[in-house]
Order: sequence, then structure tokens, then C-alpha cells
Amino acid sequence: MALPFVVESPDVKYTPDFIEAKYTYHTTQVCQENGVNKVKPSSIKLTFCTEKHVPKLGVMLVGWGGNNGTTVTAAVLANKLGLSWMTKMGQKHASYYGSLLQASTVSLGTGPSGEIYVPFRDLLPMVHPNDIVFDGWDISSMNLADAMQRAQVLDWALQEQLRPHMEGLKPRPSVYIPEFIAANQEARADNILTGTKAEQMEQIRRDIRDFKNSSRVDNVIVLWTANTERFCDLQPGVNDTAANLLQAIERDIEVSPSTLFAVASILEGCTYINGSPQNTFVPGAIELAVQRQVFIAGDDFKSGQTKLKSVLVDFLISSGLKPVSIVSYNHLGNNDGCNLSAPAQFHSKEVSKSNVVDDMVQSNAVLYRPGERPDHCVVIKYVPYVGDSKRALDEYTSEIALGGTNTIVIHNTCEDSLLAAPIILDLVILAELCQRIRVAVEGETEPQRLHSVLSLLSFLCKAPLVPSGAPVVNALFRQRAAIENLFRACVGLPPQNHMQLEYKMQRPWSSYKHGHSSTPAQLVTPKKPATSLNGFMYPPESNGHLAADSHNEFLSLGH
Repeated sequence: MALPFVVESPDVKYTPDFIEAKYTYHTTQVCQENGVNKVKPSSIKLTFCTEKHVPKLGVMLVGWGGNNGTTVTAAVLANKLGLSWMTKMGQKHASYYGSLLQASTVSLGTGPSGEIYVPFRDLLPMVHPNDIVFDGWDISSMNLADAMQRAQVLDWALQEQLRPHMEGLKPRPSVYIPEFIAANQEARADNILTGTKAEQMEQIRRDIRDFKNSSRVDNVIVLWTANTERFCDLQPGVNDTAANLLQAIERDIEVSPSTLFAVASILEGCTYINGSPQNTFVPGAIELAVQRQVFIAGDDFKSGQTKLKSVLVDFLISSGLKPVSIVSYNHLGNNDGCNLSAPAQFHSKEVSKSNVVDDMVQSNAVLYRPGERPDHCVVIKYVPYVGDSKRALDEYTSEIALGGTNTIVIHNTCEDSLLAAPIILDLVILAELCQRIRVAVEGETEPQRLHSVLSLLSFLCKAPLVPSGAPVVNALFRQRAAIENLFRACVGLPPQNHMQLEYKMQRPWSSYKHGHSSTPAQLVTPKKPATSLNGFMYPPESNGHLAADSHNEFLSLGH
């Protein structure tokens, strides 16, 4: 497959199987001596090696028959089949809007006409969503066509076209332990595994192997998109180490369904992603993943209200404003809302939604004293009528100069599963790609994989899981930059720093001619492109405003 771009550099080598890039990683180390911060720039030489072959990817969803599971399956089918359908607003076409990889772009650099952008998915060879094969488990035996209808997410005209393709898809029996989810879910539980926890885990492992063999996929990723569970108690001797967790499963004592699936996936060598807020990754599960060198990632899809919060609080604090009160109210009517109406399950969600501002607050000692945090309240109510169309209302109150306050109030209507489906696709595609990346550190003989706790996926998660000792980053654009800059490193490109110094100097740099100049250095003044505002072209250095003569000319054109 032809690459969408080629990096011309002596540090980048393309072979039939790999992209190899030599890269110098720059960072700074800070220590305090006698009350003075001493900052030491440092660098390390790395070699990134990315396998170019894109495997056939299978994805097994826990909760395949739920709103998210049916919607993501329908989205891939609709795009693969090129479906369109009529609504009262006109004709709609299948797309992957909402996907970081499929619907956003990144800048490669500057060309003669300005910055050159490519789709995010073109930075490295990646799985295309249309090629993903789905399977999974659910406590409900309903086939996916009927489950799609039950979810009430998609337009009926689209459902009618998808039904023949989905009615033959039926979830495998799943783990059902009533005390971990709300009692109101019992009516759906007609498709459950029996036996001890050890026997159930072995069946999950057999299911993974069966799917891999029958579908002939190269790689399987397991993702939890089922009900939010209550938090699991962290107990020494039960789930604090890998050995104790495996023993707990054998002894049939408390282990949550999501952790059972995680352990089964890890033992099968399959990446496991937790899309709900509960503490699936107890210490023993994390230790097992690290021992087996299997990726795990989570927690809780970041799709609507919390994604906006991770942008807005970052903006406020970065602007020198001090958020002192954040009140977030939601009501929704899908099965997620029904399950969250139980206090224990709501608590899991409350924790993941509340911690999203912590790193931004802790980054600014000018605004916040040690231990000081904004008042932060999260409310979720179940209102069946609104279905999957969740309403989110937020109030942000900040202190500003001279004792003043600034209050921002936002109403956000989120079509929950339509936002979550592209996130599921991004998570599994990014996780698969990370399996093909190796990094060699100068002086070491063997290249290494990324850490088993795949914190790179934090952009897509409310409560990012990170390796022990690593900082937790919730600010959305820092998370996005981490993904983009790692992938740029894999092809030998510098990180995107947005300095654009070549445009900020009084005299242009003579050697800066898009990296291709072979002429002797001389000061040249490039022709400045006209400024673009709202799609119209304006004279250079106009700051977007028309001079009087240009304004009259502009009006004479009939605008």
C-alpha cells in the first residue's frame, strides 16, 4: 500500500516491512536547591521502528447488545455499505464524524501555499474501521438488529437498511453477577454464563480463541462497553497482586465481571480496554498485564460533558482565571442512565467525572493553594423519555480581577452512543497500532514496546489509566498532542510546537525555503500570501480588516 507522504531525511528509512526513524527526544529535569529551581535541559537518542503491515483486526465487545455496541457495529456496516437515508432534515450519509483518526487532521508542515494538512489516520499505517470484524458478549440474548431497535439511537430509515445485516449477529453468553450492577438490569439477563468464576473465565478464553479462528483475524482486542459496575474493594490477599487475583478467581471469591474479562483477555494475549468508570484494573490485573506484556487501557469513554470540561477548565486556568465552582448536571433515559440510577453505580461515574480537573488545578500554584480545589458537584438523573439524547447542563464560576466573578453556563445535548461509537473505533485502532511500535534507546541492545498501561489513549478516557509514578494528564489538547507527536516521531518529524518562528522574525530566514534550498544563504523577502477571513482574501498585513479603498472595491463586487 502506498504511503500518503514520505519524509525525506537521512534519519528516516523505509523498508518493505518497517518505517525506521532516528529521533532525539528533548526534555527538561527540574530540581530545587536552596529555594531555587534549577532546570537542566536533556536529550536522549531513540530509534522508532513501526511495522507497516496492517493486520486484520477483530474486536470483541463486552455489552455488544447495548446501545454503544449496536451503534458502533451499525456505524461500521453503514460506512462499509455506503448507506444513505432520508430524514426530515434531508438526506444523510454514513460518516465517521466524531473520530479523532478518521475525521480530524494534522499539519505536516509548511508548503508554498501555507500549512499542509493530512487526515490523522495518514500519519502511520492504521486499520480502517470498515475492515474491523466484530463479535462479543451480552447478558441479553437479543440479536443485534432487535437490540438496535430497542436502543432507539438510529433513524428508522437507516435501521431498515441495516436490519438484514445485523439480525444474524447474536452475542455470546456473558458474566452476570447481580451485586455489581443495578437490580433493574435483571430483566435483561437471559444470556448468562454459569459455573464458578474460574469456569466462566475459561469460557471467555475459549470464546476469544473461537472468534479468532472462525473469523481468521490476526489480532483480537477486547473492549468493555457494558454496564457501569460498583467499585470493587481493594483487598490484600485477594486482588493486590497477579498471583492473588488468579487465586481469588480459582477460589470463587469477589472478582467483578469486568475484571474477569480483563484477566481472560490478558491471559490470551489480547489488549483489554475498559470503557466504563469502575475500577476494573485492580492492582493484580495491572501487574498481570505488565508480566504478560499485554496492553490495557481505560477508564470510561470521554465523549460529551467531560470532554468539554477538560477543554474549558484548561482554557480558564491557562488564561489566569480561577474556577471556584463547577456544577455538572445530566439527565438521560437510555439503559446506562437506568443502571446509573442505583447509588453504587452512580458513585463509580461520579468519581471518573469529578477527577478530570485535578491536574489542571495542581498545575497553577498562583491560583490555588496546596490542597485547594474548586467546589465540584456532579448529578445524574434517569429520565426515560429523553432516551439516548442526554442533556448536560454545566455552570462554571471563576474568580477574576479585583474580586469579580465570571460565570459560564452551558447546555449540551449529547447523543450519547453516536458520540461513543467513534471513540470505540479510535481506541481499538490506536491500541492495535501501538502493538506495532518498538523504541530502541541508544546504548540498549533490544528495542522495547510501549508500557503495558497504554496511557497514550488518555485523550479518549475520562479517568486515564497511567503507569505507576507517571503524571495523570486530563487537559484534552495536551492528550491529543501526545498522540500526534509520538506518531510524528515514528516518521522522523519534530514535535508540533506551533512556534512558527519563520513568520515571527523581522527578517525572513534565508535558509528556510521549505527544507529544499540548495542556493547560497541570502536574505530574501518571500511574497506574502493574502490574509484569508471567512473564505475571502484580503491584502497582506491587513489583519483581516479591509482598508478603505479595498472595502469599496469589495462592496462594488456585489458582496
